[in-house]
Parts: sequence; structure tokens; C-alpha cells
Amino acid sequence: MPVRSGFCLLMYYSEPMKPSNTGWLIADLVPDTSAFSWSRTGVDQALLALLDDPEWQPYLVFPGEYAEPGRVVDRVEVAEGKRPLFILLDATWTEARKMFRKSPYLDRFPVLSLTPEQISRYQLRRSKNDEHLCTAEVGALCLELAGDDQAGGALNAYLDVFTERYLGAKRALPLDESSSAHRALATYL
Repeated sequence: MPVRSGFCLLMYYSEPMKPSNTGWLIADLVPDTSAFSWSRTGVDQALLALLDDPEWQPYLVFPGEYAEPGRVVDRVEVAEGKRPLFILLDATWTEARKMFRKSPYLDRFPVLSLTPEQISRYQLRRSKNDEHLCTAEVGALCLELAGDDQAGGALNAYLDVFTERYLGAKRALPLDESSSAHRALATYL
């Protein structure tokens, strides 16, 4: 899907192996998506090169209450000739907070604090707080804030199909390609 935005998935070491991970849905949809394994003790040089690439204007997406007030933004404003690059900490909520605190190389970027209008609809893993969104839900909100509305809608529809199929497989239900989730996704194809 044509989009102006890009994503940098900074993944906790166990996250890529989880079948319920939704960061990969972003990578399936947005061509300019990079994924890196997070480490407390080292930083991938390719990650640093991406963050320094003049094509991009990085935003670290995280709740504003954890950042210094001067870093927090609630909208995407990109300088002429740049594209938004959303840095997502792909992890459980506890792991993501640790990643946020222990990644000083991210301290130079504005923190994009999202205020979703609805609670998470993600059903494969639960947070103690309904306002904690899964990675794909966060990605869809970022796309919409950046003006990539079509891609944001497609990502939400893709998440719904992914969730339906995941839960159906766990329950050994037959695949229903005419379900409302599949029909919604088909409008973007």
C-alpha cells in the first residue's frame, strides 16, 4: 500500500517469536518498515543509521506521562522533504517501559503521545489496562495522524482478520472468508 510514513519496530528479544505479535502486520502493509532486536547493553549500528537518515523525521511513540513534558507531542509535523518515521517499542507493557527507560539513544526524539478514542480491541493478549493498545493498533493511529488514512484503515482491517483467524485456529473453527472482517479488509485490496 502506498504510504508516506515509515516504521521502526524495536522488538524485545522474545517478541518476534510470539504468534500473537502484531508488529509484523505493520511490516506486511508498510513497505518502509524496519525491525531491530532491542538490547539493554548494545545498539545495532543499522538502527542508529536509520535514525540518522535525513529522509526521516523520527517520533518515539510512547505515553507522554513517562517523558519530560518538553519532549511530548500529540501531532505529527514533518519538515519539508522529510517523512515521518514512527519508532514503536514492540513488547509487553512492562517490557516497553523498561526499553523506554534504558534506551538513551532515543532521548533525542520527540515522544508522540497517542490518545485513542476507544479501548483496545486486541483479544490475543490482555493488558491490565484497556487503554493499552497492541502494536498494530498503535501503528494504525500513527498512520492516521500522518495523513496516511487509507493505510491506517487497512491496518485496522488486517488486524481484525488476523485476530479472527488466530482465534478460529485455536478453536479449530472453519475459515470463513466471507466474514465481516474479511469483507472489510477486501475494501482496501
